[in-house]
Parts: sequence; structure tokens; C-alpha cells
Amino acid sequence: MDLPLAVAPVFKDGGTVIASLALAGAFFLTGSARARALCVLVALLLSPVLLVGELWNTSQVHNLRDHPAELLGLIVVGAGLMAGLAAIFLRRPVLLPILAIAALPFRVPVQAGGQSALLLVPLYVVVGGGALAYVWERLRRSTWGATNGYRFAPAERNPGYVELALLLAVGLYSIQAAYSSDFETAVKNVAFFYIPFALLLKLITSLDWNERLMKWALGVLVLEAGLFVLVGFWEYDTRRLLWNPKVIESNQFQSYFRVNSLFFDPNIYGRFLAIVTVALATLMLWSRTNRVVLGFAALLALLWAGLVLSFSQSSIAALLVGLAVLAAVSWRAKPVLALLGVVLALSAVVVVATPSWIHLQGHSAKSLNHATSGRLNLMKGGLRMFADRPVYGYGSGSFAERFRAREKKSEAQAASASHTIPITVAAEQGVIGLAVYVFLLVASFQLLFGGLLALRGPGPPTARQLGRMVVAAAFSALAFHTLLYADFLEDPLTWTLLGLGIALRRGPPRRERVSEPVTASAESARTRSSSP
Repeated sequence: MDLPLAVAPVFKDGGTVIASLALAGAFFLTGSARARALCVLVALLLSPVLLVGELWNTSQVHNLRDHPAELLGLIVVGAGLMAGLAAIFLRRPVLLPILAIAALPFRVPVQAGGQSALLLVPLYVVVGGGALAYVWERLRRSTWGATNGYRFAPAERNPGYVELALLLAVGLYSIQAAYSSDFETAVKNVAFFYIPFALLLKLITSLDWNERLMKWALGVLVLEAGLFVLVGFWEYDTRRLLWNPKVIESNQFQSYFRVNSLFFDPNIYGRFLAIVTVALATLMLWSRTNRVVLGFAALLALLWAGLVLSFSQSSIAALLVGLAVLAAVSWRAKPVLALLGVVLALSAVVVVATPSWIHLQGHSAKSLNHATSGRLNLMKGGLRMFADRPVYGYGSGSFAERFRAREKKSEAQAASASHTIPITVAAEQGVIGLAVYVFLLVASFQLLFGGLLALRGPGPPTARQLGRMVVAAAFSALAFHTLLYADFLEDPLTWTLLGLGIALRRGPPRRERVSEPVTASAESARTRSSSP
């Protein structure tokens, strides 16, 4: 069982780069369906290999190494589930996006590397099954021609600047992991998040998102959001949380009680509710019947109550940003921006005049840091790291380790990020990483908002136009939330929204021509048709 260690040190440094190159090939090798399929397969297989190679000596993997039967059983069960889903997706491709979206919120606590990681295990299984279906269908069509009834991913979209920016971000992150002081965290981010989420984006953009599919997807999200809110109500009523010891402990010392429902983090719970709320508000805005409007209003009231009980200020602010974007797109941008400016000015006056309303005792930096749950110190520490290494940073995934060492903080006092994504990127990746981050944001907003204002007209928008508005407003809310909290490319919602934006903006995917082999029966039929 120790034989893989002989090649692990050599492989692990370049494995993340190889994976990012395979992802690039899956998107940009547009001339060959076979090559794209092989790239998807390489990226899919590299993800668990990278993790096993990095975590081989940890206690969790060591326990599995000592019990090979359990390890083999896990491999067989996981592979069997993905293969079964692949067979289903080949026959019913519409189930892939529905199951993927249904799996987006569900994180399972798994012990990895001595720490408890929240992993999207259901989503990994769905993406793995979808990737296997994609590979099988592509290789089968390019080798034998006929699909024999299979119709999974029959088309592709030409990649654009958003895909290029995303893959540049993944590739740069993989390269800068080589000199990181916390290579393990970088590998986890690549294997747990970037590889599977990039494959998810590939699958989403390979499907035709018609009106029926969009309704099903939104219906699943609304149903899940309602379930989460009900669980949150139960937590608030019983004063019991299902998990997260930190939140449980903090609730004992606060005058309010935060709920996190089935999520581990109240802020991620709030982010999810905010995005679903923005989507429902968009639909209600263009509803034409009173009964539908009242139904949407009741759902919005339910989600708002759930969001309030999370006590996530960042999520409430993100919701307001999403609604402001929606108002600017629906009506005129200038009056909305002017009203937003007035609100911000009044908020600043309130903060200065009555700081106690937001738990500020005076105007000291210590009080502000306490009011922001320690984020001010994290931001200041991140900016000092950027000032010391402004060009290339301290390496991917190194923020927490470097922050603890530099600021003399214990592990319990240090977060995994600065809670402000640009500062985290600046500290870990320097100006180079910031340039790619800005490129990604610019490309994303150009894609989502390009021509969107021109869609306003006297009549109701089409389903595709309405879908574009939902995605643009929801992504704006999410991007703003990452300025106040962690997780940008580590959140599957980012990749899902961008995938939907690509699919809705660029229209139906292109069809690929498949040259079927000439069989004996086909040749005989051709001869008969050509004879006089």
C-alpha cells in the first residue's frame, strides 16, 4: 500500500497543473469531440488521485489503508453510483441539471487531513455521473458513429472570455500552489472545488436550457429553500442547532439566536436564501395575474423570515444589491442608482451619529473589529501580506497559515480567508492573481449584462430574457456577498450561475456532425438506391 508514495512527491506538484490543462482542453479543443472527452476523463480521475496523494499519511486515510476492504468498498460504491447515474443521464439528459441543482446546497462533514471539511458529496456524485456519461457518449459517437438511442450532450457551445477567465484562474492557482507554505489546502481547493465545478460548468453549458428546464430548476431551488427555512424555524423555536459547535457556542453568549438550518454556516445559508429570493422577486415583477403575485409574495415573506433568523448581515446586504440590480434592469438605472446613493449616505450618517446601533462602542478600530466579528483584523493582516509580496503573493491557499504565523494568532483565531475575496487573492497570489480575478469579473458582468437593458420593451419578456435577468441579479448579489464573506470559486453557485448565463446569452448550442461508419447493410441500401 506504500508503493504510491514513491511517485507521489514528484507527481503532486505537477498534478494540479496537469488537471488544469485537462480542463482547458475540455473547453477549448473545439475541433475534436474525442479529445474533449479524454480531457474530461483525465480531469475527473485526477481529482481523487491528487487528494489521496496529498492526504496519504493523514490519520483518516491511514485508517482506510489499514482496512483495505473498507477502502475497496468505498471505491466500488462510489464508482457504482456514478456509473448508474451515467446510464440514467444517457437516457434522460434532463435529469442531470435537475439533480445537480438539487445537490448544490448539501454539504457533508468529512474528516480530511486532520480537519473536518464540508464536502458537497452528493454534487460530486452527480457531476461524476454526468462526466462519465459525457465521456461515454462522445467516445462512442466518435468511434462507432451511431448513438443507439443515446442523446446526452448532443451539442456544444464555443467557449468565450468567461470560460477563458475561469480556466486562467484555476491554472494560475495550480501554478502558484508550488511555492505555497500550505500546499495541502491548495490541493484540497483544486480537487474538492475547482475541478468538479469546472466539469459542472462544462455539463451545464452543453445542454439546451429551454423554458421547461428552467422552470424545473427554479422549482427545485424554491422547494429546497422552503424546506431549509422550516428547519430554521424549528431550530429557532427549540433553540437547538443541528451542527456547527462555533455557532452553538456563540448563541450562548449573544442576545440573539442564529440559525443555520441544514447548512453548517449561517452566512452560506443566508447567501442561498438571498439568491433564491432574488429569483422569485424577478418572476413576481413580471407576473400578470393577482393569484400568481400573491403566491410569490407569500414565498418571499417565508424566505425573508428565514433570512432574518440567520442574522447574516452580509446576506441581507447581498439581497439588497440583487434587488437594486433587478430594479435598474427593470426600470431606469439612473433613478435607482440615485436612490441607492441616498440610502448609502443615510446609512453612513446613522453609523457616525449612533454607532451603538451596530454594536460600535465609539469609533475605535478595536470596536469596529468587534462589530465585524474580527474581519477588520483579517483584512488588515491580508493587506500587510500583499504589501510584503505584491507581485506573486505567498502562494495559493496560504492565507490562514501565513496569517497565524505573521500575526501570532492561534489556529482557532485565524480564518481560512480574509472574508474579502479580493484581499485573499491579493495576499495569496499578488497582482498577478488580482489581474485574473478582475478579468473574470469584467468578463462575467459583460456576459450577463450585455444587451440586457435593451431587452426592456412594452411587452412581457420571453422565458430566456427573464432567465437572463434572474441570473444577472443573482450573480451580482453573490459577487457582492464574496466581498463581505469567503467563497467565490469555492461556491458551486458561482459556476452554476455563470454556466446558466453562458447558455442563455449565447443561445442554443451548436450541433456537431458525426460521420457514421458505412456498414454492410448501409452499403447494400446505397447500392439499391443508386441502381436504375
